[in-house]
Amino acid sequence: MRGAVPSVPGMTITLITGANKGIGFATAKQLAEAGHVVYLGARDPERGEKAAAEIGARFVRLDVTDDASVRDALSAIDAAEGRLDVLVHNAGVLADGPVDGAKALQAFDINAVGIVRVTEAALPLLRKSANPTVVTVSSSMGSFWAVTNPERPESGLPLALYAASKAAATMLTVQYAKSQPGIKFNAVEPGPTATDMTAAWGIGRAPEESAAVVVRLATLGPDGPTGTLQDENGVLPF
Repeated sequence: MRGAVPSVPGMTITLITGANKGIGFATAKQLAEAGHVVYLGARDPERGEKAAAEIGARFVRLDVTDDASVRDALSAIDAAEGRLDVLVHNAGVLADGPVDGAKALQAFDINAVGIVRVTEAALPLLRKSANPTVVTVSSSMGSFWAVTNPERPESGLPLALYAASKAAATMLTVQYAKSQPGIKFNAVEPGPTATDMTAAWGIGRAPEESAAVVVRLATLGPDGPTGTLQDENGVLPF
């Protein structure tokens, strides 16, 4: 985050993790166009700076698997803004292919533990917001209802580590909603999307379409729901 100009008071301050490409980037673009001051979090400074410049966002280096990186990112936002209004947990990995312990640790570290790291660092700033909102980009692959329903495509996808870590991500979201009643926490199934993660499957719609689902939950009013898993049609069974 270089040479950032202080934001205009009253503007919505938003942080998105893993936002230099895919759904995260499309979400950042749409929220920036809606008037949010968007902090685009990414591990790679070169890619992150380029992506942020493209959409008028502010880059902040953020690796959700690194405690120091997370603390530094939130400290930078605190110094510049003094609060955080919206947090979008978007960073994630598919972890497909052969399953082993090392890959399991990586999947859970990014898809679930990363949520804890960033949320805990962000809570003091979220509590300073008049309308604090947290959105977890999760997946219906983490829904017991979906993966055991033969009428759902999730029931036939062999993605054990992704499904299990996304189930954890959704449960963390629900538990944070219970423990932090002053902050809205919701998980979202953004829909099948054509990204780097899903390239091998050759399926999915444009990231912009799925980002619109995330944006809806990121722009809830003070009376919006909390503790839910939703897709574009509403609340999903979990």
